[in-house]
Parts: sequence; structure tokens; C-alpha cells
Amino acid sequence: MSVSSGTVSLFASVAFFIAISGGAAYVIKHKEEVYRTIADASGVKLRPAKTADTTGDAQPEDNVQSAVSDPFGDVTLRATSNGHFETTAEINGRDVDVMVDTGATLVALTYEDAERAGIYLTPADFTHAVSTANGVAKVAPVEIGSIAIGGITVRNIRGAVTERGKLHRTLLGMTFLGRLSRVEMRKNDLVLHE
Repeated sequence: MSVSSGTVSLFASVAFFIAISGGAAYVIKHKEEVYRTIADASGVKLRPAKTADTTGDAQPEDNVQSAVSDPFGDVTLRATSNGHFETTAEINGRDVDVMVDTGATLVALTYEDAERAGIYLTPADFTHAVSTANGVAKVAPVEIGSIAIGGITVRNIRGAVTERGKLHRTLLGMTFLGRLSRVEMRKNDLVLHE
């Protein structure tokens, strides 16, 4: 019995379709594992989330990645156990722990984080007063050269530096988030689209 070339072609097409479907199903089921493999191969650093322990010090949470870049350039931040989106960002090329705050108008740097990022101020630079949850504080307006999270980088961002001891964590506010194409909430994830 002979098989026509059309039948062989049909079987080849069906086999190809089955292989593609199986691969797509695997990627959908194991999405995070596939993204981590791609991230590892491309050199993207996955950073552990920080959560507050009972002593008030930030500690990495086991098996949680707070900033995961996918192959499309989106970055997903997973909420920590206290419900906040905390990660490590590169500010002016230096690692700084930040909390994403959609309610903050500006990127607000702690005095210490500003120095870590190469922004040095004098007392005369603190010319503006702002209202915070902890009362009124003086800030110094600054322009931040760059902020990067995963594969997303934004340049020339308006920000403010608080006086020493007035802010406990740098806040990534709307002057950064507003420069992205979209910020999307998905259950316990915050997805940033460049």
C-alpha cells in the first residue's frame, strides 16, 4: 500500500499542530518557570521581595520574587505579606529599596537613599513644605537621572528628597509611574508596562 504525498503532508501538518499546541499548553501552565528561565538566560536579575518582620527590619520573604521581567518587557511586582508592592530599583545606577505608591505625586527619596544615588544636598536645598501622613515635612526638589526596575528604565524624573529621618522608605510615585504606558492590578500583582 502506498501513501500519497498529500496524505504525508496532512499527517505532518497535524503532527506540527499537536506539537505547537502541547508547547503552548506547557507555557500557559508553567508561565512563571518559563519566564524565570528566559530571564536567567537573558541576564535579567530577579530580586527578592522585602517584608517587615516583627522587629520592624525588612527581611526577604522565602520563594517570592518581587520584580519579574517577562519576554515582552513588562515587569510584575508581587505584593508582600503586608499588601505593599516593594522591590529594589536602580536609581542613578545604584540599588535602592522602594515601595510603589500610586498615591504619591512624586518619587520621594529618603535622605539616605538620595545620597546612595549620588544626590547630595545642603540644608538650604530644602525649600518646599509638603503634607504627609506624618504631618508637614520639608523637601528638596530634584531631578533624578534614571530609575530602572527589571527591564524598564525611565529617565529625567521629577522627585523630592525628604529631610533626614522624615521618611522611612523611598516611594516610587506618579512622576515615575505616569511615564509608563500602563500600570495594571491583577489580584496580588502590579504589572508595569513600559
